[in-house]
Amino acid sequence: MKLFLQREEFTKNSTIGKLYIDNEFFCYVLEDCDRGLDQSMSALEIKARKIFGVTAIATGEYKVICSMSARMKRLLPEVLGVTGFTGIRIHRGNYASDSLGCLIVGMRKAYDSVFDSTIAETALMRKLHGVKDITLVIKR
Repeated sequence: MKLFLQREEFTKNSTIGKLYIDNEFFCYVLEDCDRGLDQSMSALEIKARKIFGVTAIATGEYKVICSMSARMKRLLPEVLGVTGFTGIRIHRGNYASDSLGCLIVGMRKAYDSVFDSTIAETALMRKLHGVKDITLVIKR
């Protein structure tokens, strides 16, 4: 299964994009501020640009698995192999402050926020249930 995130709206506090599943629009995604990180950058370059807790992960292609989140205490998609970041998940929330680098899903969007995020997270988990091969591509 292919998840594709097209980042579209950029503010000093957040990034909002559209998430597509197998080329079909699924929901909106809220992330921290896009600081121009790209997967081709070295760990040193990423570290130089990253501000902890308020920086979106690098654009690129990632493997995703569904695993138990120790912090959230539920099964969630985990984005693997993100240079300079650990524990990146796709989960519910409303504001960039809920992110810490994670991707926040929502059915509706507003300035620096998404809403109906529990609905979006539940629907996403239903789509991903039992899927073994999940790829996430993020583009700016």
